Amino acid sequence: MTKNEVKEQPKETSKATSENSDNANVTNFFAETKAEFGKIVWPTRQQLISESASVLLMIVAVATFVYLIDALFRAIALQVFQ
Repeated sequence: MTKNEVKEQPKETSKATSENSDNANVTNFFAETKAEFGKIVWPTRQQLISESASVLLMIVAVATFVYLIDALFRAIALQVFQ
């Protein structure tokens, strides 16, 4: 066989082969998903509480900062446009 010759592949597959392939794909998907879930490192209760508190603290800090900047611009706007 030379480089230019292409081997003919059957173009039609039987319905049974297709269904078996689909079932294998679904089974493989769930097996791989289960394996991936096994790799997850879940936080301890203490880590969860600590990191949640950090997130809430940052939200409060950023909200306060935005409020103060807004109040500053509001005060400036009242002085300029009154």
